[in-house]
Amino acid sequence: MERFMFKSKNDIEKLPKTAGVYLFKSGKEIIYIGKAINIRNRVKNHFQQPSYRDDLFIDKVDKIGFLETNSEIEALILEASLIKKVQPKFNVVWRDDKNYFYVAIVKNKHKIPYIYVTHQPRKPKTSEVSKFFRGEGNRRWTGRDEEKLAYRAEFIGPFVEGAALKKTLKFLRRVFPYYTAGQPHQKSNCTYCYLRLCPGPNPDLVAYKKNIKSLVSILSGKRAAVLNSLKKEMKILAKEKKYEQAAKIRDRVYNLQQIMAHTRVIGNQQSENGGDTKILSKIIGVKIIKKIECYDVSNIQGKYATGSMVVFMNGQPNKSQYKKFKIVMKDTPDDIAMLKEVLGRRLSHKEWPYPEAILIDGGKAQLNVAINAKNQKLETKSIKVISIAKGRQELFIEGRKNPIPLKNLPQEAYNLIKLLDDEAHRFAITYHKKLRKRSLLT
Repeated sequence: MERFMFKSKNDIEKLPKTAGVYLFKSGKEIIYIGKAINIRNRVKNHFQQPSYRDDLFIDKVDKIGFLETNSEIEALILEASLIKKVQPKFNVVWRDDKNYFYVAIVKNKHKIPYIYVTHQPRKPKTSEVSKFFRGEGNRRWTGRDEEKLAYRAEFIGPFVEGAALKKTLKFLRRVFPYYTAGQPHQKSNCTYCYLRLCPGPNPDLVAYKKNIKSLVSILSGKRAAVLNSLKKEMKILAKEKKYEQAAKIRDRVYNLQQIMAHTRVIGNQQSENGGDTKILSKIIGVKIIKKIECYDVSNIQGKYATGSMVVFMNGQPNKSQYKKFKIVMKDTPDDIAMLKEVLGRRLSHKEWPYPEAILIDGGKAQLNVAINAKNQKLETKSIKVISIAKGRQELFIEGRKNPIPLKNLPQEAYNLIKLLDDEAHRFAITYHKKLRKRSLLT
């Protein structure tokens, strides 16, 4: 618990407005743990608009602890871990095991793991399991049968919000496809196979079990370890010139990063883009932003390199103005040189109306490349350049010495920047995959 920062209950205004986990202490005792999209607002609600449950403990609170996370999903996972470890009195007082949610990872009789959400992490008696395998092996499995097989299960939880947990699993399943039932898969592809959410009738069991292990690690709060392992695997494959396999791992890494960092799972908050450009314009020092362009490049060790330009008008994507670039420089893994080529080619098109701002995927080096490119022409010098360094989670702004941590941005501006960056990457990687596929076919 030493990672938590603490404030007096009289200093609520000093709490951060970011996603994370908070706790209430009465003396030395932790009496309640919760999660939030916006820690300050959520804590305020406890005191200013108390529910009948809050009335049980709110007068006892004298200190408020908080721990910021990079995303809502991390807050959800951390909350579950802390409740399990600390078992605060007032988290438990109105809940029993039936009301909490757990992720069950179960091995069927063929030792193939599958995943589902349950209320009760109960392991049945040995006699129940023996009876199941002796008398029921030849008939169709049911939900009760799956419960009897739970003696092979691993349980992760408790999670307070079932809806948030199910959303998290839904998104993570896109990165690590898994089975949700113990019975053997049908011989042909199912609907979920076509959506790339199911491993299919004949999976690579070694790879599948490895994916399940990664999923379990993420749900247990070990996201960094999983990402590091995937990046290491990608580099090894690239060195061995297994570019197709390396590209798949790279895509998995990116998708996982995007899901963990940007996915909204807590509550029903939606990004309202209408006012985003006004807020962003104030932050970066532009009078008004009607049009903003975002750029990204995609390649694997310099092969099949592509660039993308996506356009948002008044905070909304305008796909009719999207552009894609097949990079013509030599097959060298130099993202900065590729970005320079893409920007040079775009800015030479006077017939494409210029934007008020440009967003670049990258850090200080990419920012400088874009500034130099737009300063080559008098009519483009006024374009403001910003860049997003996803590794350090920072926003660089032309003319400003120090970057802004993304977590310090207003939520509306943060949402817009993430939407732009995600869309540019999606557009670039789609074209990159198309070129790769075309090359393989020829």
